[in-house]
Amino acid sequence: MPDMAPPTTAILVAGSANLDFVVRAAQIPAPSQTVLGRDFQTYPGGKGANQAVACARAGNAATRMLLALGPDDFAKPLRSSLQQAGVVLHEVLSSKTTGTAFICVSDDGENAITVAPGANEDLRPEHWNTVPADVPFSYLLMQLETPLPTVQAFALAAREQGAKVVLNAAPARDLPNELLALIDILIVNEGELATLCRSAVASGDTHDLRQQLQHMAGLGIATVIVTLGSQGCLALHQGQFIEQTAFKIQVLDTTAAGDTFCGSLVAALAQDATLALNLPAALRTASAASALACMRLGAQSSIPTRQQVLDFLATYSA
Repeated sequence: MPDMAPPTTAILVAGSANLDFVVRAAQIPAPSQTVLGRDFQTYPGGKGANQAVACARAGNAATRMLLALGPDDFAKPLRSSLQQAGVVLHEVLSSKTTGTAFICVSDDGENAITVAPGANEDLRPEHWNTVPADVPFSYLLMQLETPLPTVQAFALAAREQGAKVVLNAAPARDLPNELLALIDILIVNEGELATLCRSAVASGDTHDLRQQLQHMAGLGIATVIVTLGSQGCLALHQGQFIEQTAFKIQVLDTTAAGDTFCGSLVAALAQDATLALNLPAALRTASAASALACMRLGAQSSIPTRQQVLDFLATYSA
């Protein structure tokens, strides 16, 4: 079990779980190019499962996950990794193959990922009832590797239960305003933010990140956060911008860095009901966790524990 403080609240993660097939190579292949790789390994992954592990390892929130897995051996390491991290599973059994991802990681730490969703496509709105009605949670964290109608239905159900809804809008896609209206906290990278702002960008209404964040806030989202890789992250919360610079590290593998940020952020926010006061500290903690993930190989295997993040923050000097 991970080293964790007694949980003070609960988080429900709903989303994908994939077994990652990872090859390291000198470079990521261009279209029609074949590149000879070196090391090959499989790792438990998937945006939803990665974020659930990050929440649990952050050590201050009891974490549950609603997910769909197939009737195959690919599901076994996923269950094992989540349970070892302390995540309580609410599992839907699909007849499809467990989700998989094929990842090439270059020597400079960048990656190219192709996902075969498999069982993740079978997570449906009615599966919300898989989680017992008497299970309390204060945050619902989701991504976009499961069907969009499911994401929207889960967001509505969580809102009705009084929980805050956090959406990591990845992979990038256009989203209906009906879904965006249900989101309390939106987390995106630059490409995902540009996709969501596409109509405004085309009309010349937004020219930079701050204007794009303001555009999303104008749709009724209280908190919008854009991650910027080596440049850190920028948040807009109720009209106020908050900047967090990146930690200077030697990058080994960026796989799951964004997922680590999302899970660690929500776990940090769950400690304090006063979001406006807690957000700057949460952004710093999440950025530190993400930095540590970039210094290790794999998805869930790279996600740090709470104590490792605290040690890193205590010894880091910019």
